[in-house]
Amino acid sequence: RGPLGRRPQRAIPGAARRDDPAAHRCDRAGLDSRCPGREARHQDNHEYDAWEALWTDDGVYWIPANGEAGDPEQEMSIIYDNRSRIALRVRQFHTGKRYSQSPRSPLRRVISNVEVLENDGTDLVVTANAIVFEAHARGDTIWGSRNEYRLRRESGVLRMAAKKVVLTNNERALYSMAFLI
Repeated sequence: RGPLGRRPQRAIPGAARRDDPAAHRCDRAGLDSRCPGREARHQDNHEYDAWEALWTDDGVYWIPANGEAGDPEQEMSIIYDNRSRIALRVRQFHTGKRYSQSPRSPLRRVISNVEVLENDGTDLVVTANAIVFEAHARGDTIWGSRNEYRLRRESGVLRMAAKKVVLTNNERALYSMAFLI
């Protein structure tokens, strides 16, 4: 028994061990819960160049409005960005003229319930729940969401080909989302 009175967990055959430095990388042959965490870390630390580098050249970033939404081409979205718009959004942050983020909001995310729904050998469809805490001069805000990722293996590295963020409260007025979710 371990220090908490629990039996030690058995290793899963072929899984990376916790003490293996490679286990903390998202570009391994498998996927674990740290992959969405890498994106969250870049966002929380305002490392937008590193966040942008996670995207494929054909990446799509979508935050639907008013529920799950079906077709972002036909229905209203909070954000519906292609890869060039994602890059523009990051460049705008670097101008220093994004006054809604001056000073930058301290952010922290909790990512949980990570599941791989599909794996065709190239693309992975992954879902996860997220809670984002934003501290801002106008007040603290908590955002809840279910995130859907399409991760694509390019040159052995998993990158985001698509991300859909379904906010729990997306049918209500959202006063500010000045940071990237």
